[in-house]
Amino acid sequence: MDVLELARWQFGITTVYHFLMVPLTIGLSVLVAAMQTAWVRTGKPRHLKMTKFWGKLLLVNFAMGVVTGIVQEFQFGMSWSAYSRFVGDVFGAPLAMEGLLAFFVESVFLGLWIFGWDRLPKKIHLACAWAFSLATMASAYFILAANSWMQHPVGVEFVNGKPTMNSIGAVLTNNTALAAIPHTLAGAFSVAAAFLVGVAGWHLWRKRAAESDEHRDVWRSSLRLGGWVGVVAFAVLAITGDAQGKLMFEQQPMKMASAEALCHTEKPASFSIIAIGDVANANCEDVKTFNVPALLSFLAHNDFSTEVKGVENLVSEYQAKYGTNYPNDPALGSLAGKPIDYVPSLPVTYWGFRIMIGFGAISAGIGLLALWLTRRDRIPGGRWFPLMVLGGIATPFIGNSAGWIFTEMGRQPFVVAPNPTGVEGMWMFTAQAVSKLTVGEVLTSLISLTVLYAVLGVVELYLMRKYVRGGVDAVMPPAAPSDSGGSDDSEDSDGSDDQALSFAY
Repeated sequence: MDVLELARWQFGITTVYHFLMVPLTIGLSVLVAAMQTAWVRTGKPRHLKMTKFWGKLLLVNFAMGVVTGIVQEFQFGMSWSAYSRFVGDVFGAPLAMEGLLAFFVESVFLGLWIFGWDRLPKKIHLACAWAFSLATMASAYFILAANSWMQHPVGVEFVNGKPTMNSIGAVLTNNTALAAIPHTLAGAFSVAAAFLVGVAGWHLWRKRAAESDEHRDVWRSSLRLGGWVGVVAFAVLAITGDAQGKLMFEQQPMKMASAEALCHTEKPASFSIIAIGDVANANCEDVKTFNVPALLSFLAHNDFSTEVKGVENLVSEYQAKYGTNYPNDPALGSLAGKPIDYVPSLPVTYWGFRIMIGFGAISAGIGLLALWLTRRDRIPGGRWFPLMVLGGIATPFIGNSAGWIFTEMGRQPFVVAPNPTGVEGMWMFTAQAVSKLTVGEVLTSLISLTVLYAVLGVVELYLMRKYVRGGVDAVMPPAAPSDSGGSDDSEDSDGSDDQALSFAY
């Protein structure tokens, strides 16, 4: 293994790991704010219990997300310093906005929300919850704007061999970003929805035989909320995914041809449902696919008769536009002067695309089935039900991860993909982006970070398991009623005492 391969493994492992926390934080923060809104509006203890239970799990996940996220920006300087120098004038702006604006608001109002129970008026405290949750989405916006610029460079001019930003507005309104943002947010809500369905469904099943369960309404409401959010999120994923796909056919045709293992140009082009054989072979001679005729043409251009170019034809076009060989630069190591392979890993792109879609659909299906099975106060008695809903928690995580792996690996060999209609020469090969390090240095950091992340993963799973198993009682220990407190109203609309249900995190 060389430095480039090790650096890619390191970035891939740490980034995918970090992204396991991100969508749950984004989706759950909004749902928790919605739960608290329901409590403030109705005064029902059920909504307060929901807010505090799911809020506790949100805080555990958020803390781990912050810890693992710090490494991401350090890696730009550690392993990818050449990349940082090349794109720094552009990439730094949205990342600075994320840190100085979105994350600052996120941190401040999260702190106020954590410590503001019984200290802030109800509505002010609720406003803190919404400020925090909206700031998490703003963070996603700025980061996705930066990532989308790597997929489709805009708003720049080429000065002294490197891009210089001439329009921050163009970067932030990049059509690639505007398509990616709602798709990513829908994926986040899908993750949070499956989490609600899984945990709440397990609690309902576990207490199904109890003569009375004071928290049953908490679990039933949580499951129903998660089920409906998951179904709506999948519908949004399908719509926004279609929009993203059409853009990719224009901006990165090799990525989408690879996603279909479309080796030869077709008119009209069929959509491959599944392939049998070695899709890694770029000539597809030994691959048999089950296709839907003309569907790929429609997905690409809204036309059932349009031509879609295959991998072999696109390789010739890429060679004509971007060269046949890497520059003869010693910094490229063993790749210096070698032919450029413009075809990304076909097994990764082909199967990653299908795993993304398939597990997203499974997640929505489990949510819909859970809604049906728990209608009219029913609770399935079989052991398959908790296994189904708990297993369903993993499905959108897998789908999200597969989607990001497909997105990032599908643009190889570019780290900054060329814009077909953009500035001439505005691209960067991944081989040119890596730092001048030794194999030993990168291998040491790879092993160290992987071990560290494994330890953090054990810690998060332990804390999550502890609070999930403890249920509402683990986060809301009984408190003696009190006449004091900073809330601006001391009695719920249904007559129950706020103070008897309140606590500080």
